Amino acid sequence: MGGLRAASPSGAGAEADAGVGSGPGEPRLAMACVLASEVATVLAVMRRNVRWAGVRYGVGDGGAGDDEHLDHPLVAGLKALRRRAAAWGHGRWAGVEPLLYLRPFLDVVRSDETGAPITGAALSSLHKILTLDLVGPGAPGVAEAMGAVVDAVTACRFEVTDPASEEAVLARVLQVLLACVRGRAAPALANRHVCAIVSTCFRVVQQAGTKGELLQRVSRQTMQEVIRSVFARLQDIDTTVFSDEQASGCNNQGLGAEETENGKSDFVCLNSSGDEVGDGSGVVQDKAMMEPLGVPCMVEILQFLSSLLNIAEDIDVNPKMNPIDFDEDVPLFALGLINSAIELSASSIHRHKKLMDFVQDELFRNLMHFGLSMSPLILSTVCSIVFTLFYHLRHELKLQIEAFFSCVILRLAQSRYGASYQQQEVALEALVDFCRQKEFMAEMYANMDCDLQCSNIFEELANLLSKSAFPVNSPLSALNVLALDGLVAVIRAMAERSDGAPQHHEQTTVPEISEYFPFWQLKCESSNDPDQWVKFVHQQKSIKRKLMVGVEHFNRDKKKGFEYLQGVHLLPEKLDPHNVALFFRYTPGLDKNLLGDYLGNHDEFSIRVLHEFARTFDFKEMNLDAALRLFLETFRLPGESQKIQRILEAFSERYYEQSPQMFVNRDAALVLSYSVIMLNTDQHNVRVKKKMTEEDFIRNNRRINGGNDLPREFLSELYYSICRNEIRTIPEQGAGCSEMSFCRWVDLMWRSKRTSMYIACDSYPFLDHEMFSVMAGPTVAAISVVFDNVEHEEVLAGCIDGFLSVAKLAAFYHHDDVLNDLVVALCKFTTLMSSSYIDDPVTAFGEDTKARMATEAVFTIATTYGDHNPALTLEHEKRNVHDLIAKLSLDVHPKVQGLSYWYQGSRALFLEELHAGQYRSL
Repeated sequence: MGGLRAASPSGAGAEADAGVGSGPGEPRLAMACVLASEVATVLAVMRRNVRWAGVRYGVGDGGAGDDEHLDHPLVAGLKALRRRAAAWGHGRWAGVEPLLYLRPFLDVVRSDETGAPITGAALSSLHKILTLDLVGPGAPGVAEAMGAVVDAVTACRFEVTDPASEEAVLARVLQVLLACVRGRAAPALANRHVCAIVSTCFRVVQQAGTKGELLQRVSRQTMQEVIRSVFARLQDIDTTVFSDEQASGCNNQGLGAEETENGKSDFVCLNSSGDEVGDGSGVVQDKAMMEPLGVPCMVEILQFLSSLLNIAEDIDVNPKMNPIDFDEDVPLFALGLINSAIELSASSIHRHKKLMDFVQDELFRNLMHFGLSMSPLILSTVCSIVFTLFYHLRHELKLQIEAFFSCVILRLAQSRYGASYQQQEVALEALVDFCRQKEFMAEMYANMDCDLQCSNIFEELANLLSKSAFPVNSPLSALNVLALDGLVAVIRAMAERSDGAPQHHEQTTVPEISEYFPFWQLKCESSNDPDQWVKFVHQQKSIKRKLMVGVEHFNRDKKKGFEYLQGVHLLPEKLDPHNVALFFRYTPGLDKNLLGDYLGNHDEFSIRVLHEFARTFDFKEMNLDAALRLFLETFRLPGESQKIQRILEAFSERYYEQSPQMFVNRDAALVLSYSVIMLNTDQHNVRVKKKMTEEDFIRNNRRINGGNDLPREFLSELYYSICRNEIRTIPEQGAGCSEMSFCRWVDLMWRSKRTSMYIACDSYPFLDHEMFSVMAGPTVAAISVVFDNVEHEEVLAGCIDGFLSVAKLAAFYHHDDVLNDLVVALCKFTTLMSSSYIDDPVTAFGEDTKARMATEAVFTIATTYGDHNPALTLEHEKRNVHDLIAKLSLDVHPKVQGLSYWYQGSRALFLEELHAGQYRSL
């Protein structure tokens, strides 16, 4: 059908491009024909209205007579294009600037004299020209032409005649903007024009909310496609230096979330600020936004999409709400756009620092916040985005991933934290998706459990899966089966890694620490060399275990805690304030009441520890209240005024040292810090009836800055910050399942710059021995409970798969107790060991699928792993298998009597016959 077709963004076939056609005639003549046809179409629509048929001009000096009719400028421009197109078709098309044949259509689109049908016709012509790739990337002035198209369409004005025509024009606007970013000439677009396209699409999305459902869906889908088209080009963009000045210059200038503005009741204007983008301030002058499509506009778009998440932070699901309306809520819509952008660009983001910085900080912080949403749809989308980021960028997101599992997955997957059943299910589904990545759990163990400053994510996730598989006072549920899938996936991955593995499965011996050394500063020399990082993580894990024991001692008795840590050489024989401060600052699990009490003590050593502790914080470029929040979240502020005074003195000294521009001396910072604590108590203590006003707070802090006043705006902002958001002087205990506050996030970002590099585990079982030791017992118990309570054959097969994987690992790592317990558990499910109360045990066995599967698993384990190690004697296993053989020989079938020679070499007989179904009809 026809010789013209829309080209893909890659533009492999571009015969219709100016000057590119291989033949001397057809392609160029076809382009002239297309333009003539589109001009004729627009003119035909315009002539439906007599106002465009001709304009009568009066007699002027040297002018024509009264009877002469002259064309309107818009009509004249279109007719002139028709004449020129015919001339360009005879060998001169290659040098034609696209703007010459686009301008007549753009003039129609810009004009506020045209109605919706005429504007729609002009937009359709532009869409056709762009989708046929008549504007090629090598055409002269292509950047100017593409910019003119975007400026005209985003500033489109037209007279509204009826709602249907208005919706049709808005739909065509979206089509043209999408064609701009999809075409081969898209790389010629400036960053500001790409931002303008996204901004205009969002304005149409907002305006479509009052229109028909079709336009709502079309506008949202078009914006999705625009985002995909833009971010799909990231892999083709060269890595360039994008300075901080350029980044700050384009922040919040190209895009805005304001409502679409209607200038008059009978006109629609998509861009209320004319040709400018967004608020128009400084965009044109910004060099980064004037450059061709690249990283600056992508950073700007992601910032804009993240800002949409804050429009409705709390989403209450109304049972009467239309599911479609709920699905298209703004935060969910924004998350869907972010997901589209991340899916297409995640593999290339690490090459561009500004994009990577944004993902690490602002984007992930928003994901953490919305991960706790009550909406399962939002939670599911957040988990999808994090999964994609983990798959591509986990090396750069180590602490962010730890925080996501600690504060979102572990919190929502357990009902004790108040999560709904739907939240638990979505969180567990996301966790199982992660567990199906074969190296996931190994990497969690290496990077989290073996890091001194991270929580034990692997252990917590393994415990979560095993506990979630147990039904609690109810029949087996979907959550139990889901948790079983995750457990089996982890165990199966470990079993697969043991196939043909070298001798790395032998547990690495970690030398005992004979004297104190600054272990906080230990770094892995090479995360790519297993000989280096395996030794490093084992050493870190050994130190971490001792630290946790020291924490338990310290929480019971400070003196005994220090003595233990000195005994294992984790503190020097003579306590040093610096090392004690590091222990307090970076060791999770310390009792924060005891810690605050110790830091507030008046003895010289405690005071020195307090000041060293304060120096571990980074308060640069941080407001006073934010710095104070971060400082006070690490311990509980004691109640004694003298202790509070000493703690605030240490804080003020550190804050003034890093932020001297606001205060003339340390005393000013101290007075204001104390005043902030008093304001916090005044505003958030229910026993205080008369609250301090803004004027009271400002008056209380007059002339504290070396005899001068602090800026009123600064004090006012501080006052309202404390009023809106209480400083928690009683922080949460422990490290896991707590909410991620802004100050904790600031601290996480600071630590992420200093944390050890992410270790990527390969297909060898370097750490599986330790991991299996943690998981073996709970896994066997969990699988046994599910196997006992389910009848579905597919779930039973999954349980058997888990049993066999556990057996394989137990034999590989010589865990004979685990292998014995496993065989004992399976023998109970065969029903042959306790069938005396059954009248016909042979028939019962033949009809019991679960019993046959358990029996087959027992013989598989005994056959495969019974002699795995000649030095290993599995007495329980042999006894149970021997009893099974005797039972089968006597009661089941004469054929089985041959199994009495099982230990002499005929042990495959029963398995072969069982597989062949010999006993199902007995």
